[in-house]
Order: sequence, then C-alpha cells, then structure tokens
Amino acid sequence: MKNNTIIDITFPISQKTPKWPGSVGFVYKWQMKIPNDTNNLSYFSIDSHLGTHLDAPLHFIEGGRSIENLELEKLLGDVFVLEIYNIKSITDLDLENASIPKDCNKLILKTDNQLYWKEKLTEFQEDFSSIDASGAKWIVERGIHLIGIDYLSIQRYNDGPETHQILLKNEVIIVETLNLEYVNQGWYNLICLPLKIEGLEGSPVRALLISKNNE
Repeated sequence: MKNNTIIDITFPISQKTPKWPGSVGFVYKWQMKIPNDTNNLSYFSIDSHLGTHLDAPLHFIEGGRSIENLELEKLLGDVFVLEIYNIKSITDLDLENASIPKDCNKLILKTDNQLYWKEKLTEFQEDFSSIDASGAKWIVERGIHLIGIDYLSIQRYNDGPETHQILLKNEVIIVETLNLEYVNQGWYNLICLPLKIEGLEGSPVRALLISKNNE
C-alpha cells in the first residue's frame, strides 16, 4: 500500500529569518486592523532571496530566464535528497563518490547547515556548507536541472560567482534555504513553485516533498 506523506520543507518568513548581509529582509504593516476596522489588511516588502527561495538564470546571467518563464517540469517531480556531512566546500569528487542515483535529475543536499537551524541561529553564518565550481560543473555534466541546499546560498560566502554562473548559465534552477529537519536520504516527489512575477530573478517558494514509501 502506498503511503504518501507531505513534508513541508519551507521555512516560515518573519523578521527573524536569517538574511544575507545587506538584504532588506522582511517588513510588514497593518493597513487595517480589527476591532478598529471592519477587516484585517496588511502589506509587506521582502527581499526576493529571503527564506526558502529560488534562483532563476537572470540572477547571474544577463538575458537569462526570469522566474515566470521557468520550465515547470523542472520544479515538479522526482527528487533525490542526499545526506552529505563534514564537508564545507562540496567538490565534484565528493558528489561523484556520493550515493547519487544515475537517473537523478533533481538533487537536494542535506548538510551540516542543519546545525544552524537546530540551534535556532537567526544571525547570518558565513561558514556554511556549499558547492564549489567543480561541483557545479559535475551537476551540469550529470544532467541535473535542479539543485537545492539547506542554507542561504549554493556557493561559499567568500567565493566568487562561478558556482552560480555555471549552474544558471546551463539553466539549472537553484533552490536555497530548505528546511530538511524531517527529511531522510532517499527519493521524494517535489513540488516547488515560485510567485509568477514578471521579470524578476528570484522568488520565495513553497516547497513540499511527498515521500515515496511503500508498505
């Protein structure tokens, strides 16, 4: 019997959400509020890369696709979650030696970044685990078209832009700041949809995994 369990891998957005240095973060205001008004009405502003979000090619590639033009097939379907620990800068050799199935074209990395969330750190952490340029090239060569990770960026804080550029130039969608606390290594069904806003390079997403266990 198939037992599908939905796991929400999206972090809630609030003013406590860790943000990239220089980011505007999240700001909201109530325009109307019960009981003084007949209804509640608010507005908010948000950095397009705050919280669980998606990078479209336009983020680093001039003339690249913006979020409303992404191929939906890349945002839905089978994804493999890999547990890869004790590595700060993940290389092509690390990925080659990992247990990644040959038919994987969507990949999510669960790393030591989990410790930051477990300790409920709200300040930005510079020394997070990520992928280097050789790892990015490996992903492209393997035909992977979506890569996700459990902190604010796919590339190291003090590295140049090569990791992003390699991935996005080759139309690999990047999903960052994923909540993988309740996710174990294995296959899942992914749902990961951005807001359909014209012309932007990134967007918050609501990301879900549906387990594919049989019993």
